[in-house]
Amino acid sequence: MKFEIKTRLADSVLFSIETASKKLAVEVAVKQKINLTGADLTGADLTGAYLTGAYLTGAYLRGADLTGAYLRGADLTGADLAGADLTGADLTGAKGINPNRCTPLRILLDQPGKIRAYKLVNSGGEGPYNGGIEYHQGGEYQEPDANTDENVQCAAGINLATLDWCMKEWRDGYRILIAEFEATDIAVIPIATDGKFRVRKCKIVGERDLTEIGLIEKKEGLADNQQFQAD
Repeated sequence: MKFEIKTRLADSVLFSIETASKKLAVEVAVKQKINLTGADLTGADLTGAYLTGAYLTGAYLRGADLTGAYLRGADLTGADLAGADLTGADLTGAKGINPNRCTPLRILLDQPGKIRAYKLVNSGGEGPYNGGIEYHQGGEYQEPDANTDENVQCAAGINLATLDWCMKEWRDGYRILIAEFEATDIAVIPIATDGKFRVRKCKIVGERDLTEIGLIEKKEGLADNQQFQAD
């Protein structure tokens, strides 16, 4: 199958090749050092793509799946990364990324007073991925050595998230706690995060009702505490 990489505004062809996927086409273009300035890669599935050193100045990557992509040293000056999934992407040395253009959660940095977000935990109150801390309502927690590298999506620190992120990652038995913190407690909001960020300290002030938010529902005829996962 022939894949073409075109510019978004002029619709001119930057590169074309017979290959199995657009991801492979982009990888070959990068390997051949093709200048992909202004390339339209909107919504492209570039999961795990090797894009080290890519020249993507002004490229349109809105909604692209860049999960685990290798973007070391890539020039992304002016690239539109709004909505791109950069989970696990290697952005070491990547240039030209303006986090204010692709990271809506940076709005948290300008909030006065107490801010609330969510903490996904397993049945034992620990974070479901790395664990180590048991979170309980009323508890205050600190991680002064939280990782502050905005190129790293998940690292040391107290990882909080938006409600939709917690709902997407939720599994049977998990809980969603409510965490309170201030803007000065934020360690970092990763570039183009899909909803997760790190704080140095927070207090657990509550827990979301999973029935109320639509994650689980009561099965007719059972007691309130006997519930099942919604379809």
